[in-house]
Amino acid sequence: MKVGIIGVGLMGQGIARNVMIKGGFDLCFLDHPGNQPTDEIRGLGAVACATPAEVAAASDVVILCVTGSAQVEQIMTGPQGVLDALRAGSIVVDCSTALPESTVALAAQAQAKGAQFLDAPMTRTSAHAHAGTLNLLVGGDADVLAQVAPVLDSFTENVQRVGDVGAGHRMKLLHNYVSIGFMTLLGEAAAQAADGGVDPAVFVDVLATGGGASVALDRFAPFITGGDTSGLPFSVSNALKDIEYYREMAGAAGAQQTVANGVVDALRQTVEIGHGDAYLPELVKLFAK
Repeated sequence: MKVGIIGVGLMGQGIARNVMIKGGFDLCFLDHPGNQPTDEIRGLGAVACATPAEVAAASDVVILCVTGSAQVEQIMTGPQGVLDALRAGSIVVDCSTALPESTVALAAQAQAKGAQFLDAPMTRTSAHAHAGTLNLLVGGDADVLAQVAPVLDSFTENVQRVGDVGAGHRMKLLHNYVSIGFMTLLGEAAAQAADGGVDPAVFVDVLATGGGASVALDRFAPFITGGDTSGLPFSVSNALKDIEYYREMAGAAGAQQTVANGVVDALRQTVEIGHGDAYLPELVKLFAK
């Protein structure tokens, strides 16, 4: 299979290199100013394409790894978009974090072209992408997933089918709501601990040996104790986008959003005062008095 990727960012860069190095697949990619450096994959033989349509025309599997629904929709349906050149029998794998309703609509358009669509959002970090050990939450047909499994296996540790098309993005929003919601709470608690003179190492140790133990704490702890953000290079603005997506999804279902509203308020205030590019662990500092 020939693979194309659109979105060679923090996560996509790792995906691209492992598709080639671990998977041994030919790769083309969209040449875009938002990409991370592409010297490595170019050196491995990756071919740059000028438009999403050019990527689709050259690929049996098209991987999307962009910010959200607006970007996915533009890539798929915009001028010289993927749908303009999508081949019958090809498979689109959307690894972005997006709204389920948008995903279902785009999948129908791909299927009308004789292609298939899987939503396969990622969990874990850019370090896992580089190592080829991401987790994917996949929505779509089990047989289609089996067809594309050799490609996905090249950059993942766990691939879990969670339902039909749209279910992957729904599960990702639930996952990120829980994860980011706890991280926001943790940032506020750590800020209060610092303001109150609590030793950061003691704060982390008490939580880690009690009810606060979690992956979120593991990723915040290096910043709480030493100012190191490398455990979670994920921006506050991206976190806000994901929780707003969750609220949109929950609102459409008539679900309660009381806690989600509080998380959005805390993150939005941080973005509005100019710290949207800060990484999530920096909330500990930004929430301090």
